[in-house]
Order: sequence, then C-alpha cells, then structure tokens
Amino acid sequence: MEITHKNKRLSLDSPVVMGILNVTPDSFSDGGQYQQSNKAIEHAMQMLVDGATILDIGGESTRPGAADVAEQEEIDRVVPVIKAIRAQSDCWISIDTSKAAVMHAAIDAGADLINDVRALQEPGALEVAAERQVPVCIMHMQGQPRTMQAAPAYDNVTRDVKAFLTERIQACESAGISRQQIILDPGYGFGKSLAHNYQLLAELDSFHDFGLPVLAGMSRKSMIYKLVDKTPHDILGGSIACATLAAQKGAQIIRVHDVKETADALRVVAMTKRAGALGE
Repeated sequence: MEITHKNKRLSLDSPVVMGILNVTPDSFSDGGQYQQSNKAIEHAMQMLVDGATILDIGGESTRPGAADVAEQEEIDRVVPVIKAIRAQSDCWISIDTSKAAVMHAAIDAGADLINDVRALQEPGALEVAAERQVPVCIMHMQGQPRTMQAAPAYDNVTRDVKAFLTERIQACESAGISRQQIILDPGYGFGKSLAHNYQLLAELDSFHDFGLPVLAGMSRKSMIYKLVDKTPHDILGGSIACATLAAQKGAQIIRVHDVKETADALRVVAMTKRAGALGE
C-alpha cells in the first residue's frame, strides 16, 4: 500500500509517523508554541530527525470551542512555514485545513497531502483535491468544532463512522479523486464521548474493510487525559499506548506530537510483526 504525489511515493507497508505542527495561538496542547516561523521550522526539522515521515501543518485550531480563522490569516500562517520546510527538505508535507483556498496556496507552496477534518465537505474542497491530484485524508466529525463535544450520540459509533466514510469515498471518486489516493481517519475526539473513542480504537481493525490507508490521531487528546485525570502535557505514556495499539491494529499513519518516543514504539511494533511472520 502506498500514496503518491508527482514523482514521490510513500510506502505504507509499515506504519509511519505524522508529526503535528500547529502554527496557531490556540491549539489545545501546543497553541502559541510555534507561531513564530523560525520556531516552527526548527521544530519541523527536529521532528524529521526524530523519525517523522510526514509533517502536518495546521493554521486553524479544531479543538472543542475553537474560533474560526479567516481564510487569508490561515494562509499567512501556513504558507511561509511550508515554503521554508520545502526549501530544506523533500519530506512529505500535509496541510491540515478545510478551506479550498488554503489547500491551493499550501500545495503551491510545496504541500503533498490534504488532511481535512471536514472530509472535503466545504465549498470547493473536493474540486481542489481532484484538480491538484494530491492524496487526501478524510476524517469523520460529528457536528462542528465549537459544539461537537456537547452531546455526541450514535446508534453504533463504528458502524455510523464507516457509513459516513463510505459516502465521502463515493463523493471523492465522483469528483475525480483516485480511490488509491484516499486515506481514512475515524476522527478520535471529534464529536465522540470517551466510550465512543475507545470503541473506535478497539474496533479499528474493521476500517481495513475499505482497503485504504488508515490514519489514527489520538495524541494528547481528552480520551487519554480525562481517563487518567492528567493534563494534555502529562500523558506521554497514554499517547504512546494509543499509538502502539493503533499500529498493532494496522493503522498505517500515526499522527502525534511526541515524534521521537512514538517512532521508537513503532519500531518495536514493526519488529514484533516481522518476528511473528517469520515464525508462521
């Protein structure tokens, strides 16, 4: 399994780390830390050294209660960082946005992948992804960031999320996006209760029914810190546990803040899987 962009190919036969870089003032765990371009670029380069394969650049927080960001402001936040990273590295760069204009600008600046929490449902998003022929990650979210955690409800969370993703895959293909370029994200923490999140983790294997790469993003989220009654900055062990479980269940992309520690954990998972295959 792989994704491609232009002459680049990324094998997903073993799980890869997507490092999170939020150039925002209000993201839930690292808001304001990397608003200055020089700090953002320095952190990006360190994540690559630490084992990140993809860098996910976001200019608008999607935490519960987050305020909207104007289109031009989001572009002004992400484009200089993407250009600077691209000047120094041929790594995979993902743009974390729902806005068509931001997608266009980010791809022009050097982004290879669109990571959209709204699953390309905003005006023009499908068209941009199809026109620019980049891989896309489509995520499930119930509601909108400001209100999504108010009272999430499902008949069966895994079945309902899979039904939504089925519809969005069809929409992508109808718009001209190749199925081989679609990545799926169950959307941990986006309109889900604690129980919903852990059911989705327990049943993550079932998302392989689609035959598409799966992205798992649980790093520092409330499903961990509320469970262990700690702050987002004090749950490294829980974040690593979630990443390890997701990798064991076959997730191909693990989206995290703590790249070095996660990369080490994924090496252990990969070695264990290889050893198991040799013993069969």
